[in-house]
Amino acid sequence: MNQHASIRIGHSACPHDCPSTCALNVELLDDNRIGRIHGAKDNSYTAGVICAKVARYADRVHHPDRLMKPLVRAGAKGEGKWKEASWEAALDLVAEKFIAAEAKYGSETVWPYFYAGTMGLVQRDGIERLRHAKKYSGFFGSICTNLAWTGYVMGTGALRGSDPREIAKSDCVVIWGTNAVVTQVNVMTHAVKARKERGAKIVVIDIYENATMKQADMGLVLKPGTDGALACAVMHVLFRDGLADRDYLEKYTDDPKGLEAHLQTRTPEWAAAITGLSVEEIETFARLIGTTKKTFFRLGYGFSRQRNGSVNMHAVASIPAVTGAWQYEGGGAFHSNSGIYKLNAELLEGTKMRDPNVRHLDHSRIGPVLTGAEDALYSGPPVTAMLIQNTNPANVAPEQRLVVQGFLRDDLFTCVHEQFMTDTARLADVVLPATMFLEHDDIYKGGGNQHITLGPKLIDAPEGPRTNHYVIEELAKRLGVAHLPGFGLTERQHIDHMLSKRGLGDFDSLKDSRWVDMQPEFEDAHFLKGFGHSDGKFRFKPQWNGGIAPNKPPKSMGIFGPVNQLPEFPDHVELIEVADAEHPFRLATSPARNFLNSTFAETPVSREKEGRPELLIHPEDAAALGVATGDRVEVGNHRGEVVLHARLFDGIKRGVVIAEGVWPNHAHERGEGINVLTGSDAPAPYGGAAVHDNKVWVRAA
Repeated sequence: MNQHASIRIGHSACPHDCPSTCALNVELLDDNRIGRIHGAKDNSYTAGVICAKVARYADRVHHPDRLMKPLVRAGAKGEGKWKEASWEAALDLVAEKFIAAEAKYGSETVWPYFYAGTMGLVQRDGIERLRHAKKYSGFFGSICTNLAWTGYVMGTGALRGSDPREIAKSDCVVIWGTNAVVTQVNVMTHAVKARKERGAKIVVIDIYENATMKQADMGLVLKPGTDGALACAVMHVLFRDGLADRDYLEKYTDDPKGLEAHLQTRTPEWAAAITGLSVEEIETFARLIGTTKKTFFRLGYGFSRQRNGSVNMHAVASIPAVTGAWQYEGGGAFHSNSGIYKLNAELLEGTKMRDPNVRHLDHSRIGPVLTGAEDALYSGPPVTAMLIQNTNPANVAPEQRLVVQGFLRDDLFTCVHEQFMTDTARLADVVLPATMFLEHDDIYKGGGNQHITLGPKLIDAPEGPRTNHYVIEELAKRLGVAHLPGFGLTERQHIDHMLSKRGLGDFDSLKDSRWVDMQPEFEDAHFLKGFGHSDGKFRFKPQWNGGIAPNKPPKSMGIFGPVNQLPEFPDHVELIEVADAEHPFRLATSPARNFLNSTFAETPVSREKEGRPELLIHPEDAAALGVATGDRVEVGNHRGEVVLHARLFDGIKRGVVIAEGVWPNHAHERGEGINVLTGSDAPAPYGGAAVHDNKVWVRAA
């Protein structure tokens, strides 16, 4: 008998914070168990390919260490002593603590805190409905996208771009600042197709010779935080050698003459000294894109995670405006399609209940917030109660020592709703077990593609875990706001509301079609009717102080960082942590192939493949330090120090070190993770987390 005869196939979307949002075919072994997961071949973006870690998702769903029952702290904070509780008792306790905190300090003392552990709109964003109903402190979600989105939209005026499937129709694909093989494998699907079918060249620009660069025809390894300098030198060559499209520039850009004059001194020699690239590398790259009309720039997030990250993104996004590549199918640029969907989430998020007088807190600055920094609290009360869903700040947030110190406060009550006992859950007072994406209904939109995809419930959850939606609804009842708009609806009703408002049918019709393609028309995607600014022009001269951006901080928060140092035109600005005599190295914390932020670090195959926390260091730097591969090294700065094992690697510039992956804190020998070393200051102009921008010292441990 065929043992696979009874396997059914269910359809869903990957819930994780990777822009691909892959369309999935899931092997359903029975009502409770899954087998392998495959990419949907008939989805034009996923094209049948998904990453290995999601393919083996059964390792997560059926993991023996998965949280199954509500737990209440029974010892000191972080001690690891728990007692089991019923759901009713646990939720009663959470509500009681929130009400007591509010009675003492006012509603702003409660800070619901969440992020992108699921990208499903219902399970991720429903927490906002409770926040607004109760007038709890606002959440300025800055950590991932702000530096990149701000820089891109300062130029284009809108968060969209060339259809990412057009990569397959390009003659040159430039993958800039994203390790696509590791973080969004579908980019490579379309790039490799272009190479096979069209002879397209693949160029990869990054700070180390990573898995994506190994597949490139041309790889440029530059120093962290210097992408703007490379972009300026490239544009200098384009103007100098007659490769700029002057007709396009005149029609579609704000000040091409001013840009050209500004770039006169931004020569390849100037950029070589800053980036560590050779003059020949810069000249060769500039000539390639200048003579290849159908050049597609796929712009990632990685190179924006510097204190000058918005400037770098804007500078790089300016290049296709100089070449006129936007005019051609297979040309132009793409960073994110997050601006195209326009789903109405007013009921889901309770936006009509939002009080503009309630303060916002910056989620990247949770360390300063929880340790009472005045500038982080915006003159409001201390945070003394938190509900945390879909994120693991004790591991992934900057300035980890401050974060942990804050969570250990005796006057802070924390409830964490989670799938595993994460570093954050270990520091909580109440831990609630959460469902996984195949165990609840949700809907997803693809930042890296153009699809709205349904993720219907495919299997039954184990007895203990409950959905995020359930927790929000049950707390609303206990906190006296369940009668307000948006509460009392099921996940499906919320999905129906969002789809019907957009004219996209309902849950059942989307379940039949599985996804809907929202890609704008060619002329809109390529800005041939004009860019998103009021004058229709691409802006070489961005309005850094108060200009448009997809995620501007509320007026009450003001502008962040040294805005007066941001340049008039694309440029290199040394707002970064420049290496010095005391800290001669620059550290970046790049993604690991088998983890996704802190997710998958609990699955045995992923951990086995990654090995252990390591520091990539150039062999000549290692020799100078007397360090060999496998040696313990201590890495530190004014924020703290961590111990890793050295791995000699000549695919980086001297003076640069890289720690791949957000390993759990407890995977490090001192119980502290790599984010001990990253800074939580908010970069100009609209914040974000500059997690790849750290000056450090390195020594044998």
